[in-house]
Amino acid sequence: MSRVLPWLRRLMLVLTAWALVHLAAISVDGCSDDDAPADLAVVLGNHVAADGTVSGRLVRRLDRALELYQQGKVPTIIVSGGRDPGSPFEAEAMKQYLVERGVPADAVVEDRGGENTYLTARFTAEYMQQHGLRSVIAVSQYYHISRSKLALRRFGVAEVRGAHAVMVIEPREPWSLLRELVGYYTYLLKDYDQR
Repeated sequence: MSRVLPWLRRLMLVLTAWALVHLAAISVDGCSDDDAPADLAVVLGNHVAADGTVSGRLVRRLDRALELYQQGKVPTIIVSGGRDPGSPFEAEAMKQYLVERGVPADAVVEDRGGENTYLTARFTAEYMQQHGLRSVIAVSQYYHISRSKLALRRFGVAEVRGAHAVMVIEPREPWSLLRELVGYYTYLLKDYDQR
């Protein structure tokens, strides 16, 4: 037992150090926007209230995509999000938000099946393949960008970039970062069915 404890301590130190390094990498990658012009942007969904009001986190994502569109960086925006019981589809509310702010309805593509990052990436990759597109900018909170880019690449998208929403530190930030740490490795090991 006395020989096992030092080994366990060393293992825990190595795992903790690895986690901290990866959390730093996720944060740096997520904050390092590469928003050169692309064929489209994809905005990953978030909570929408029963009355169709988009959450503050989602507003910040949509505002970032709106900025890219207004700057001429992307001609098309995919809005992707599923549906909580009793609420409208996230994608529908997201599209409405952008259209109300001047984006033409035909420049916004709805993905109502985007229940998670994997499904959003699969839809986006399929849409891009069908329309002969090569480059995409993933728009989300900084901590979500690395996993989103990973999923898009694994589905075969040739050029993947990221643009993070305005950063607002929330009480749930540590949880969000830890979730992304686990999520990244889960997505790394996932099977990417490219139909």
